[in-house]
Amino acid sequence: MDAASSKPADLVLPAAVGQQSTPDLPASLLPAGLSPNLLQELWHLSEAESCGVTIDEFGASLASVGQKVNHGLPPGVRADSSQRASFFRALHLSELVLAHGCALGREVAWEKFLGLYRTTLIRTAASITGSASLGQDLADSLYAELYGLRETAGERLSPLASYSGRGSLPGWLRTTLVQRWRDHYRRTHREAPLDDVDSPAPAPTSIPGELTQLTTAVAQALRDLASEDRFLLSAYFLDRQTLLQIAQTLHVHEATISRRIKRLAERLRKQLIDILVSSGMSRAAAEEALGADPRDIDINLRALLQTSQNSTFSNQAVSGAALDLL
Repeated sequence: MDAASSKPADLVLPAAVGQQSTPDLPASLLPAGLSPNLLQELWHLSEAESCGVTIDEFGASLASVGQKVNHGLPPGVRADSSQRASFFRALHLSELVLAHGCALGREVAWEKFLGLYRTTLIRTAASITGSASLGQDLADSLYAELYGLRETAGERLSPLASYSGRGSLPGWLRTTLVQRWRDHYRRTHREAPLDDVDSPAPAPTSIPGELTQLTTAVAQALRDLASEDRFLLSAYFLDRQTLLQIAQTLHVHEATISRRIKRLAERLRKQLIDILVSSGMSRAAAEEALGADPRDIDINLRALLQTSQNSTFSNQAVSGAALDLL
């Protein structure tokens, strides 16, 4: 799981957002390990523009993550183009560009971040500290750190620059909150007791219970999908086919497939939240539950996405890595 360093990452934040780059980045400027087609594909799926991140910044971020962890392979093993593509597609791309946009000081990214995670940060911090007031203080302190209020030699620094996208951003935030609380405890526990609190924190939600509800919701949402939608998810997320390969199979334009997968993912996310809310979760808890590690969800995605024998796409094989819908 990703975790922020105890010290903010060394990232210089520009004072202002420049003109957005076009998606047509010259091949000579492409980061190592990223082909033009792959960068275009991931760029459209990540919605990086909505976070104020240019395509060259997005490509540099992907290349940095891949180099940092050797594209998920053991040290010394060189990744081929297929392995690199599979690694990049498995990242939480929309969360990676959101964190990167915030680290770069893009206001549009911060507005999106606060809308998604502000309430969750406070609730999680209260559960960690055992106190509503201490939780509020911890969340405010982390927010200030994430925003880059700390400066070194006049340069703003943000721990969000260290988020790699390999785990979910909500999971990274929870881990970072725990680290900061432990750091606070080590600094202060000899000076003042921590059991003198002014109000109780909300009882933490049962994680196993949330996972059970999430598993049921995912199964229900996928069962209700049309055959062609199941094929799109299987081909892209399980088979790791490119947008071009899927487009050739369906005899449509590559951009059409990109838009359909994007809309499908958005529709599934909304449907999952609605199912979780109808089962008794608050909307904030439902959104946080979607940040769960997919490996914790006990569900056979391959079977759920397998089309029926009478389906138009029943002859398409479903194989490869696990689907990451969250």
